[in-house]
Amino acid sequence: MIAIIDYDAGNIKSVEKALQFLGEEVIVTSDRDAILSADKAILPGVGSFGDAMEKIRERNLEEVIHEFVESGKPFLGICLGLQLFFESSEETPGVKGLGLLKGKITRIPNEYKQNGETVTQNVPQIGWNNIKVNPSSKLLKGLGDNPYVYFVHSYYLQADDIEDVAATTEYGVTIHAAVERMNVMATQFHPEKSSDVGMNILRNFIAM
Repeated sequence: MIAIIDYDAGNIKSVEKALQFLGEEVIVTSDRDAILSADKAILPGVGSFGDAMEKIRERNLEEVIHEFVESGKPFLGICLGLQLFFESSEETPGVKGLGLLKGKITRIPNEYKQNGETVTQNVPQIGWNNIKVNPSSKLLKGLGDNPYVYFVHSYYLQADDIEDVAATTEYGVTIHAAVERMNVMATQFHPEKSSDVGMNILRNFIAM
């Protein structure tokens, strides 16, 4: 059983459907006992860092999430879920995140330098981009060279510990696109929207 943590965020339904397509039993819930009794859990989401943390705390889920992580069972964050794993975000200064991992969440720049020239880019990053995978990643194993995945985000991660980084991508800056530390893992991109590559990532998670 995989628990998808429900804190009234967007994108929960598409994650649920992807897991069901892969034959998994899934429950979407904010109930403490249901989450803690699950074999694995996922924190998906799109939206604002501050609003998300407010909803998580309103539903008393912060302690539940920490308890689940401490159990050693696999825990996956997707998109906003990845950002919530960290201590804070430039998007909403002063709001504390879950603090599961250490790093900075900052806004993707609208401009960057390339060969001495200023290049303008669209923010948010919306669409397909390739990732460079850390060969030691269990979540991203077997994806081949530079697989393409689907992104929708305006803020990006710079992890404090490079050993936590499971994949990077380039979008004006080097983005830490996935992280993995023991049973805690997360992707900035959307595996549930990333075609066969994404399904293989979810299969890797299911197999843990």
